[in-house]
Amino acid sequence: MHLDHEELHRILASLAESDIQEFSLEGKDFHLEVKRNLGPIKSPEAIFVSSNTNQQEITPQPISSPPVPSNPPPAVASTPPEFIEVTAPMVGTFYRAPAPGEPVFVEVGSRVAVGQTVCILEAMKLMNELESDIAGEVIEILVENGTPVEFGQVLMKVKPN
Repeated sequence: MHLDHEELHRILASLAESDIQEFSLEGKDFHLEVKRNLGPIKSPEAIFVSSNTNQQEITPQPISSPPVPSNPPPAVASTPPEFIEVTAPMVGTFYRAPAPGEPVFVEVGSRVAVGQTVCILEAMKLMNELESDIAGEVIEILVENGTPVEFGQVLMKVKPN
């Protein structure tokens, strides 16, 4: 089974409007499990995200809604071909660390490996770990922590090994 971002958003929107407390979906290369507490706050209790080899529990922290930007994100200058742009695969909120007060996933100058988590994108209270597709060195991080990002927006630049 293949699950694209639009299908994921439709599923999450349906879950948000329902009384379902637990939801599990499994495909060839992913497993998504959402558990929530439908008390007065109606927010997720825990979210499990896993891929072929790893599974991590992420407990969301209460976060106020970020302001909606009135202007589109600024155009990014063209990147020299020796750098690879890491782009947002969905609309969401960019987080550099797994939780407030914890160390960031990567800094400028950090070496990254294929499959290493470089950031989290929160979409509809689901924390999505963004993993590196290439091995290399982080040259530039273009987005501030807690900032809303658009689909396709460049988040960081990596110089491949």
